[in-house]
Amino acid sequence: MTNLRTSPVATSATSSRLALLDILRGVAILGTLLTNVWIFTAPGAEWGVLAQGTAEFSLDSFPAAVESLLRLVANGRFLALLTILFGVGLAIQYRSAKRRDEPWPGRYRWRALFLFAEGTIHFVFVFAWDVLMGYAVTALLVAWLLTRSATAQSRVMWWAAGIHVSLMVLLTTALVAAESGGGERVSREVSDLYAHGDYLDQVKFRLDNMLALRLEPVLSFCLLVFLFLLGVRLFRAGAFGADDTGRRIRARLLLWGLGLGVPLSVMASLAGGDYFLLDRYVAGPLSALGYIGLIGLLTDRVRRTGPVLHSLICVGRTALTGYVLQNVLCMFLAYGIGLGLAHRFGETWRPWWVIGLWAGVCLVLMVGSALWLRRFDTGPLEALQKRALRR
Repeated sequence: MTNLRTSPVATSATSSRLALLDILRGVAILGTLLTNVWIFTAPGAEWGVLAQGTAEFSLDSFPAAVESLLRLVANGRFLALLTILFGVGLAIQYRSAKRRDEPWPGRYRWRALFLFAEGTIHFVFVFAWDVLMGYAVTALLVAWLLTRSATAQSRVMWWAAGIHVSLMVLLTTALVAAESGGGERVSREVSDLYAHGDYLDQVKFRLDNMLALRLEPVLSFCLLVFLFLLGVRLFRAGAFGADDTGRRIRARLLLWGLGLGVPLSVMASLAGGDYFLLDRYVAGPLSALGYIGLIGLLTDRVRRTGPVLHSLICVGRTALTGYVLQNVLCMFLAYGIGLGLAHRFGETWRPWWVIGLWAGVCLVLMVGSALWLRRFDTGPLEALQKRALRR
């Protein structure tokens, strides 16, 4: 009982916020950066993922092994975790609206449209692999689904999962049959655009190639629907609570998520770049469930909230701001419009300088969010969103 009373999960059991959710959001934001930082620092940056695919899993040297293992840990896992938590947030807002006897979706439609606008701005001016636009569209559908019966929601959730897995298997089969070989080299013109190009030229490049760069949320739309509804179901089942029910559910998530997700991810990674879709969009979500269980288990064992855990909670409370800010920082640090670290260091010091960049940006987010919340209740973008929606 002593551990239950003093653990960070339990400290907010009687408050309007669940501390574990904020911790998970904080981990998801920093983990998503661990995926995106390799994009910012690669030749061709955002376009390089489409042109030459992802780096092959390699154990040929110690640096290559470190980069491969970090990619394995991050690829698709934290993005799926963030998506599940977005569904949890939607369930919380639905519950709050019902308690206040307000119509649903009601004002939430404006919140989703505002998020879509934020995502559009983020895509055009900062980072082509934005997730906010896809979240906004999915949120509009799932918000409506929450007004349907539990049976209807369950059917949509599992149909979405089935369609998604089938699509990933078909696309992977096509890639293997085509013997793509991991894609083509990024053109010198595109590499120079991000290494030395003008900022407005980069914006124009994103707009000119919008259809290709917006391919991920289209291909993964069924996955987004599934993960949103899964987040709703986990929240309603009490998976994030500090009681025995929450711990029991998290233990199952740890067992099944990592037990299935990690072996599948390892096999897909070792099989080669043609199996990237199975790794990122099938094994990734499975592993994300295991991450929920693992983080919950570790958090339950912490007796009091120290500076690191407190900073993670602060990042979680300012998740939208943190997501956008980390990409803005990476853009100015890696691209030629700023310090141009990607061109200066290139492959010579890789992966060490990339890991240092990730750690440095994480430190800025953790310290900055903690200092900000000493004076304000929410993050800057969260406050802007609330102010705009009030009008």
